[in-house]
Amino acid sequence: MFDPTVFENLKVAFENRLYDLDTLDRKIDITNRIDRLDMAVMSREFALQFKLTERPEVSAEIQLTASLKELAAEILELKGETPACALRLRFHMQVRNIDEQCREVEQIMKRIWEPELAPTQTISYLFGADELIFSNVIELNFNRKISEEQMDDIPDLVKHMLQTLKKLGELTT
Repeated sequence: MFDPTVFENLKVAFENRLYDLDTLDRKIDITNRIDRLDMAVMSREFALQFKLTERPEVSAEIQLTASLKELAAEILELKGETPACALRLRFHMQVRNIDEQCREVEQIMKRIWEPELAPTQTISYLFGADELIFSNVIELNFNRKISEEQMDDIPDLVKHMLQTLKKLGELTT
């Protein structure tokens, strides 16, 4: 009988929570879904991107990844290995005043998430555009992997993401 991996179980837990917020509660709109098996390196990636229905100018993305080593250790039940996945959160928004808005973004992220690793902000723009608008990708990485033991943390994590989307959206107005 097929026994789902930690990656599969976490993926389903995130899907259930986010799709309920989309279809039942109508708090978010899911805008993209990625469920990828990379055959070159035999890794897995899952991502869901979404926006608040009330503030669509900022989007969020949850990304889970599992490497060949992590998947094989679990499937082969290797001793000393703990099945887990990497979790990354991203927020996408546009900014006009880089210095001011990026400092505000940093404060919002620190206040809501209290991260152990500093969030990164990657700025880009379209060369030759009539109006100079910058895209800001804010990324939160965690210094540890997640497993099924963190399944109960998913509602709080999603709640923090919704709070972050709201606060970042306030910066764009």
